[in-house]
Amino acid sequence: MLPRTRTFIDFMVRCDVLTFGDFIAKSGRPTPYFVNAGRYRTGEQLRELGRFYAAAIDEAFGDGVDVLFGPAYKGIPLAVTTGIALAEQHGRDLGVCFDRKEAKDHGEGGSLIGHPLADGDRVVIVEDVTTAGTSVRETVPLLQAAANVEVVGLVVGVDRRERGTREDVSALDELAISLGLRTVSLATIDDIVEHLAQATVDGRRVLGDDDLARIAAYRNAFGVAHD
Repeated sequence: MLPRTRTFIDFMVRCDVLTFGDFIAKSGRPTPYFVNAGRYRTGEQLRELGRFYAAAIDEAFGDGVDVLFGPAYKGIPLAVTTGIALAEQHGRDLGVCFDRKEAKDHGEGGSLIGHPLADGDRVVIVEDVTTAGTSVRETVPLLQAAANVEVVGLVVGVDRRERGTREDVSALDELAISLGLRTVSLATIDDIVEHLAQATVDGRRVLGDDDLARIAAYRNAFGVAHD
């Protein structure tokens, strides 16, 4: 595991973004942990978050990307802060684009805001977390309807490593295969368990034995085999 991955996990805990307990996922399943990017609440937190995403994008794609796209709503601040961090930290001034939930019929109109997509643009989508990949499957046709773009990648904060339509392939890997793009995660649930099972955050043990047992049971029921 990269040191950056451990630092990112600690960062999520400190921001109260990564929490453990009893939750209901978007899929309707009860889940023993939850990732809520809406809890990045301050300018400093968002600046730091953008730096994590920017480092991952720079490492994975280098100069092979032209535009960052953030799906509404939580992807919007992700795209903005990542774009700023790429410019400031890596000298890459990329276009930033995001969508509305409903198309606007006045003013500039349309459903996309920011960088106007053009034929040949290479786009990376930034998301907070991926479970089934439904929103990404909806996003790619939206982008390709705007221009003849190439969606080259998807970067997510946390990969829950849950099964897709096949028992042996995660939903994130399935997206990579079916959409022909590269997928990158800042951390996986397996990274989270490996790190927090042995480490404390600011002197506090975050994952107790009961939490670990419940996550293991959840992973056995819905996850792909550990790498």
